[in-house]
Amino acid sequence: MSQNKKPPFGVSRRALMGGVAATLATPGLLRAQSSDAFPQNEPAIRDKIPVQRNVSAFQQQHWQDHFDELGVGCLLADIDSRALHYWSGDGETYMLFPSSVPLSEELTRRGYSKIVRKRENPSWTPTASMRERDPTLPQSIGGGVKGNPLGTRAMYLDWPAYLVHGTHDTRKIGRQSSSGCIGLYNQHVEKLYPLVQIGTQVRLL
Repeated sequence: MSQNKKPPFGVSRRALMGGVAATLATPGLLRAQSSDAFPQNEPAIRDKIPVQRNVSAFQQQHWQDHFDELGVGCLLADIDSRALHYWSGDGETYMLFPSSVPLSEELTRRGYSKIVRKRENPSWTPTASMRERDPTLPQSIGGGVKGNPLGTRAMYLDWPAYLVHGTHDTRKIGRQSSSGCIGLYNQHVEKLYPLVQIGTQVRLL
């Protein structure tokens, strides 16, 4: 695929075998019945009964609309439609995943960043602002421990305390449910993790 030619949405040489197929294979998405899949205003996740999400709400995106070049790869976190898009550096692979997004606009940071490090089974230490909002939070949770909010994989941005990571709490996906990070189902972040290189460009839109 030429880097200066826009690919059609959802079509690349490995798209259907990659993220799109993985997304459609998610049981909750296959059974989705709500046409209002991604409401813009909703209670915090702890106050709301889980609902199913509809993949048809994802917005069409092309890497050329957001990045000057592919480089070693690109990640676009579309906060409005609550989806994460990935394009590989060679232009051959495109993946699309449902994601969680920040709880509020105050916690949301938009703009350009990049991946600076990666961790399997990452440990988690809440920030001072998180502990101020919830003093009951632990000092830290070790990697691989049940209840760790970073799930099984984490990719760190060059903005302090901002990550793309997995989650054990699958109710959070498709919701306004994070303190600023972009969350994925563990099975999706594990597919994405080996593809994303250090230096991958990131835009939070």
